[in-house]
Amino acid sequence: QVQLVESGGGSVQAGGSLRLSCAASGYTGVPYRMAWFRQAPGKEREGVAGIYRTFTATYAEAVRGRFTLSKDNAKNALYLQMDSLKPEDTGMYYCAADLRDRLWSDWDSYNYRGQGTQVTVSS
Repeated sequence: QVQLVESGGGSVQAGGSLRLSCAASGYTGVPYRMAWFRQAPGKEREGVAGIYRTFTATYAEAVRGRFTLSKDNAKNALYLQMDSLKPEDTGMYYCAADLRDRLWSDWDSYNYRGQGTQVTVSS
């Protein structure tokens, strides 16, 4: 059974940093795409950053230049380094993975999704 487990969330002040990790297990092969999503209270879930098998990473405009996505295929892990955090980055952050070639930011198309880790940024 495929599992994605996020960790690394927490509470920080604006300007601080956090590093999220996503540990994946239970599937064979390398996912074609992996991504981080977030959902703030009262708002829709949105794509934060995604990466394809080719290691090409892409970012939402709101986080570009502040967040860095990386993955370790040997460990089946995905990471999100978040710097210069802002209060508007607050939300539940989810990891997602899929073996198919689809748009990285399409949450509904992912076969595998984690339970989330909370990030809270105070001003």
